[in-house]
Amino acid sequence: MIRPTPAVEAIPATVPFVGPEQLMRESGRSELVRLGANESAFGPSPKAVAAMTAELARLSWYGDPESLDLRDALAAKHRCSPEQITIGSGIDDVMGLAVRAFVAPGATALTTRGTYPTFNYHVIGYGGRLLYAPYCDDGTLDLDALLAIARRERPAIVYLANPDNPSGTFARRDAIERFFGALPHDSLFLLDEAYADFVDENHLLPPVFDDRIVRMRTFSKAYGMAGARIGYGLASVATVRTFQKIRLHYGINRNAQIGALAALGDEAFCDRVVRETALARDDYYALARELGLGCLESTTNFVCIDLGSAERATAVVNDLLERGVWIRKPGAPPLDRYVRVSAGTPEMRRAFAQAFRAVLAALPVEAL
Repeated sequence: MIRPTPAVEAIPATVPFVGPEQLMRESGRSELVRLGANESAFGPSPKAVAAMTAELARLSWYGDPESLDLRDALAAKHRCSPEQITIGSGIDDVMGLAVRAFVAPGATALTTRGTYPTFNYHVIGYGGRLLYAPYCDDGTLDLDALLAIARRERPAIVYLANPDNPSGTFARRDAIERFFGALPHDSLFLLDEAYADFVDENHLLPPVFDDRIVRMRTFSKAYGMAGARIGYGLASVATVRTFQKIRLHYGINRNAQIGALAALGDEAFCDRVVRETALARDDYYALARELGLGCLESTTNFVCIDLGSAERATAVVNDLLERGVWIRKPGAPPLDRYVRVSAGTPEMRRAFAQAFRAVLAALPVEAL
């Protein structure tokens, strides 16, 4: 019998993300109010759509294996050289490159328990060992706990999502600068900034191109191109050269390259999405207050609403799905008592609010 590597064979079978397509098939529904995956409800830039449409007839061509034009445009945006940028099919791809390159079999990697799980799958799949720090009791990132473990264990990689998924909370620039400066010098800081476009740039790290840090960005959120699967990493020239040795050179969708380049030239559209997302967050905050529920202040395109217990949060997610509204909930404490709802259009928000009120009103007394 042909067997996988011992590291892969030891991984239990898991489904990291149950998509709405599967949920619709299981429930017999033809559509859902889609608020569970932090996708942009406001679509991609019309300029990106036009550019991609114009090039559809050339799908017989491969994309540029070096993404030269896109890297040039990103270098101008981030005030760096194209040699300090690597392009991937979403942040997940860049994350995998970092783990493959820097986490040897048996080496350790550190993350926050319950944060974006794809990092964990890469580490385990490539034979690494995971270390975890907790969230603070209030659901915010515990940088002190991460730092203490990092200094004691000296992991190969320290992963941090900031703004965080699934909490939506954010550690400001001064806190991240102190954290990075205090990390062991032989630990790579893998900083996931998928939601950075929703944050004032002055609150983010300035351009840093040190061998000890890789910053990851995406076109999936504010740019509305999640289905195109394109993201990038900002790193030192030496790190990008390392990634060049192992990356899949024709792995970037040609039309994704074209659309991303056009989207970068449409700042007005991205700014509008950021404003609309802020309005959506405000609506969710107001809804939570109306219903006597707490929530976490978010700097992303989603909001976590506190249901008081993991059991109650699970019941609400399931009951909403029965009403055709798809949201998710975090899986690990302390955030497992929250439900997480993505920023929707006004129509989607109204549908969610109506169903949410009805679900809460119908919960049995013992669940309250």
